[in-house]
Amino acid sequence: MTQPTTLAQMQTSAVAAPKPETPMSLLTGSGFDQLQRVAKALCASTLVPAQYRAFTEVKSYGKVTGHNPNPAGLPNCVVALNMAMRMGADPLMVMQNLYVIEGRPSWSSQFIIAAINSCGRFSPLRFELSEPGKDEVVKYKAVVWKNDKKTEEPREVTIQHRTCRAWVIEKETGDRLDGPTVSMQMAIDEGWLTKNGSKWQTMPEIMLRYRAASLFGRLYAPELLMGLQTQEEVHDFIDATPDGAGNYAVDLNDLRNKEPEPPAILDQDEALGDEPETAPLEADTKPAETATDQAEPATADADLPDDLAFE
Repeated sequence: MTQPTTLAQMQTSAVAAPKPETPMSLLTGSGFDQLQRVAKALCASTLVPAQYRAFTEVKSYGKVTGHNPNPAGLPNCVVALNMAMRMGADPLMVMQNLYVIEGRPSWSSQFIIAAINSCGRFSPLRFELSEPGKDEVVKYKAVVWKNDKKTEEPREVTIQHRTCRAWVIEKETGDRLDGPTVSMQMAIDEGWLTKNGSKWQTMPEIMLRYRAASLFGRLYAPELLMGLQTQEEVHDFIDATPDGAGNYAVDLNDLRNKEPEPPAILDQDEALGDEPETAPLEADTKPAETATDQAEPATADADLPDDLAFE
């Protein structure tokens, strides 16, 4: 190797060559360090959803009074970054549309529709909605809280029977692809309609389209969903449980009459004041425990009416 002889050559050789940039990865030490650096920057931001932040806000009477550490914020950011890299998508877009509901990650239905429309394989997603059919009065029992006690109230809701099916044109073949048909009768039979806080009673046309889109994506483009359900499906479905005899079963009564969260206990001054606002973009629901430690109940669809997290 030729040794540098001139001053310029010696100065050039003394400058350290720039190190190649390490790609983010979960499988290498240097890549994981880089992934954590990006995750730390994101979890310190207030523009990401609350489940990704390094802190949680403590509110009283609708005002922020302090912050508590959120140990799951950084790991959640790491998982979201990994999913964004696998999908080739923007990390912030993934974080804004990925919800953690009872420990399960799930996509918003709008994200599924956008992913199908932008993947390049299909024409824009279209919905075939039938004309309203006959009216039907559905009677059920709702579980509510009264005087700090859980009670059942008889209720009824009038629905119009309709069906919806999502369809596209596959660009490669020119064929029309039809998704599974979703109906209001299906919502009744599966218990979606009579769940507490169900949006199927107030926004049936939107819920029909959302469910038809999620089923179409699960059937024809599962790689876009990466095996995850939509947040509507997470709230609508429950897992089958073993019955001790080697079989699995689903309790439909448990699905229809899932126990709601108990109301927050308010003192006299707070009862006369303004109600505290709900924390935006929270995925887990937790009741406030006392009036002095009044952390806001976090809801999956707070301030997000279009996401329809609760059916």
